[in-house]
Amino acid sequence: VQLQASGGGLVQVGGSLRLSCAASGSIRSPNYMAWYRQAPGKEREFVAAISWSGGNKYYTSSTKGRFTISRDNAKNTVYLQMNSPEPDDTAVYYCASDRGQRHSGSTWYLRPNEYDYWGQGTLVTVSS
Repeated sequence: VQLQASGGGLVQVGGSLRLSCAASGSIRSPNYMAWYRQAPGKEREFVAAISWSGGNKYYTSSTKGRFTISRDNAKNTVYLQMNSPEPDDTAVYYCASDRGQRHSGSTWYLRPNEYDYWGQGTLVTVSS
């Protein structure tokens, strides 16, 4: 299984950017997909996650209302629409997928070790 993230680049405060992550290979469905990010000198942090059907979406508090996660299962692709980005959103963004397993705990989606497949990352730089 390979995840290929794309769409990163330079964006100004108040602009918008859409990240994509295409999955290839065999992932058992239903699976969750997620976006994480890592800023320079900081730990990797959760951004958003989405269930197979799209009925469950989770966001970190700092991005809720500005970022939207979505997916197109026919294209095996997950997206992150970034609206009104801020300089603190500057980071390398990684997509991830679990392998369709069951999870325990109400906040399991925050834990990186719940995801089995990771993309290579795409850099987003927000300029003011």
